[in-house]
Amino acid sequence: MTQQRLRHAPMPEKPTLDGLEAVWVDRWETEGTYRFDRTRTREQIYSIDTPPPTVSGSLHVGHVFSYTHTDTVARFQRMRGREVFYPMGWDDNGLPTERRVQNHFGVRCDPSIPYDPGFEPPAERPRGRGGDPRQIPISRRNFIELCERLTLEDEKAFEELWRRLGLSVDWSLTYATIDGGARAASQRAFLRNLARGEAYLSEAPTLWDVTFRTAVAQAELEDREWPGAFHRLGFTLSPEQRAAGFGDRVWVETTRPELMPACVALVAHPDDERYRPLFGTTVRTPLFGVEVPVLAHHLAEPDKGSGIAMICTFGDITDVTWWRELNLPTRAVIGWDGRMLPEAPEGVPAEPYAELAGRTVHGARERIVELLRGSGDMEGEPRQVRRAVKFYEKGDRPLEIVTTRQWYIRNGGRDRGLREALLARGEELSWHPPHMKVRYDNWVEGLAGDWLISRQRFFGVPIPVWYPLDGAGEPDRSSPILPEESMLPMDPSTDVPPGYTEDQRGKPGGFAGDPDVMDTWATSSLSPQIAGGWERDEDLFERVFPMDLRPQAHEIIRTWLFSTVVRAHLERGVLPWRNAAISGWILDPDRKKMSKSVGNVVTPLGLLEQYGSDAVRYWAAHGRPGTDTAFDTGQIKIGRRLAIKILNASKFVLGMGEDGGEVTEPIDLSMLARLSQVVGEATEAFEDYDYTRALERTERFFWEFCDDYLELVKARAYGEGGAARSAHAALREALDVMLRLFAPFLPFVTEEVWSWWRAGSVHRAPWPTASARGGEAELLPVVAVVLGRVRKAKSDAKLSMRGEVSRLTVTGAQADLVRQAQDDLCGAGVIEEFVLQDGEGDLRVEVTLA
Repeated sequence: MTQQRLRHAPMPEKPTLDGLEAVWVDRWETEGTYRFDRTRTREQIYSIDTPPPTVSGSLHVGHVFSYTHTDTVARFQRMRGREVFYPMGWDDNGLPTERRVQNHFGVRCDPSIPYDPGFEPPAERPRGRGGDPRQIPISRRNFIELCERLTLEDEKAFEELWRRLGLSVDWSLTYATIDGGARAASQRAFLRNLARGEAYLSEAPTLWDVTFRTAVAQAELEDREWPGAFHRLGFTLSPEQRAAGFGDRVWVETTRPELMPACVALVAHPDDERYRPLFGTTVRTPLFGVEVPVLAHHLAEPDKGSGIAMICTFGDITDVTWWRELNLPTRAVIGWDGRMLPEAPEGVPAEPYAELAGRTVHGARERIVELLRGSGDMEGEPRQVRRAVKFYEKGDRPLEIVTTRQWYIRNGGRDRGLREALLARGEELSWHPPHMKVRYDNWVEGLAGDWLISRQRFFGVPIPVWYPLDGAGEPDRSSPILPEESMLPMDPSTDVPPGYTEDQRGKPGGFAGDPDVMDTWATSSLSPQIAGGWERDEDLFERVFPMDLRPQAHEIIRTWLFSTVVRAHLERGVLPWRNAAISGWILDPDRKKMSKSVGNVVTPLGLLEQYGSDAVRYWAAHGRPGTDTAFDTGQIKIGRRLAIKILNASKFVLGMGEDGGEVTEPIDLSMLARLSQVVGEATEAFEDYDYTRALERTERFFWEFCDDYLELVKARAYGEGGAARSAHAALREALDVMLRLFAPFLPFVTEEVWSWWRAGSVHRAPWPTASARGGEAELLPVVAVVLGRVRKAKSDAKLSMRGEVSRLTVTGAQADLVRQAQDDLCGAGVIEEFVLQDGEGDLRVEVTLA
């Protein structure tokens, strides 16, 4: 339960922003300001599926940007009376962590090496013959221990920075995607998917990253421009075809000549008159002389190259489609390491293939071009081009397609009924901003296959499956051995299935564990269940699930958001949350996305130290939902000036006198009426998840309050009597409301000022409500216009603002309105004679200086 401070702190003589973060971070933790009260009912709770940041180095300013957005919403909901479930997770499994461990400790994982319980990474990296750093091979268990060691250090640094930023997270509610609870939840969900027929094992063409030697899912792809060349190659026709007038050859243009030994057919569009007579016949491949059929398919492009393409197993996704739909054989030539296989495919002559065996794809391409030139099967020279090529989003080499056995979860890619159900879930979800739903719809409609969840990596959640071995020691994958849920989490590489003993591992008649781990999204897609205590703390789970909010970036709608919807739909038949708040990217000065891989990121710690957390949060909160925002230190500086002004204006207000008195003066009532409008507008904006609009309206009023209202009432407030007490009461009431309006954005300065005169925390104070006390809201801005004209006249005459005005004449339809604030206007403008003349039309102001 939250513990409230019973007394307020004394107001300092010289208020400052410096050091506020250290003071309040510690006090919030000590007093449990953001501690979640789990006794509340589901209707009283607002739960957030906080994005678990990837723990692989350091946070950058883009993280500060998006997590600030979520925090403003959390703080608003808490002040609205909801008990906010706001946990923090760490996404610490998967490839980014492995790469960081490899680089940090100078090691690489080799599962064939036995575990060394005393292993410590060397203090200095060993070097190879050329002097380059060399990675030491270590066992999988040793490698995982190093991953856990390094992520623990990173998590501490991340938490320290998040606390300094002022995230109102309950730090007792943390999880990691590799901890025991997350592993158990991931494995439990997988086993239930398997039991319902939603998960399955299949051997099929798979997108493969040859650097990391792992399968890659559709959602992890990105197209990149890549240099290549078209090679014009001649397929030999039969004597009968030549006699029929087709010439000696069929010319095919390809960027992958090294795949010639993998060619299984030629394909052209069924309506292409050039090739229609060849459909159903065969031709012979260049160099190898393998007979392949000429077939028709609607995906062939008549206007691309020569209009006829070779189908290889496998050059790209279209090859896979042709292979499957035309029922073609498989001739694999590329291995998992990205090199040409040592043996030629069945039916392909060994002698030419031996020139390619064992080479990299690039090396094989260069060699086969030399051979094709020599055989006369290539016409002209390669024509250089740049084209879009599929990459793994974390990789730096083009993907290949190899045939592997992988685990999949059904996601509608091959099931129209499930696809329609998931599209309907997208309709149920409230999107902020609404146009982001299109990205979800487009992704679901464009799915080309089910979700590939297995990865050939090491630091991840193991696939919880063993396989019995037959008499020859071969696994029977059609009859997997599954653990009981009570055994979870488990690791089949070290745990033993029921009915077996450890000495039977890997032996004929024994068992073998599945060596793969789950894709990191297969765990992250269960973040609401993991954070909420699914099957671990059912009382908590029923209070927080389905959650109220998923905040995230727009580029992972296709991965994290969609996969989370899939898991909740399959397991419980519901959406995992009610609202999705989508943030944009942070752009560098060249309008490019900030990314660690690109090297254009800004780390936030220096910004927080230089400008203060409130200033950085102010900049972040100006990034509208779903909109990419440029990094701008100018905006951060404005935020710091605002925070300093809040300190100084608050000190002035609180120095005017104690609470008490009634607000009676027209200009005071007008100011409060305008503030009431702002409260309504800010509340409406926050309810629509438009935190930026809430901040803009609050800030605009604050500067009107400082520049206009304070100047108008200053003279009266220094006086005595009922008019002075009216100013005192209005000033304090306005300060009370403005601090609460600013609190979600500037938590440190608002808490500091609140502590000078209020008990408890501003962040547990109720959100202000619009009042109906009366007062003409339009009075203050009209009077401010008149005062502004007086100031301008003095400024133009290079006079002090305390210089006297001998006569001020105000004429127009609003002159009578100004009459209500006549005394305050005269005091603020040092006006000797004030003339108000009723009339029509716009307000006219004449200033005669003394």
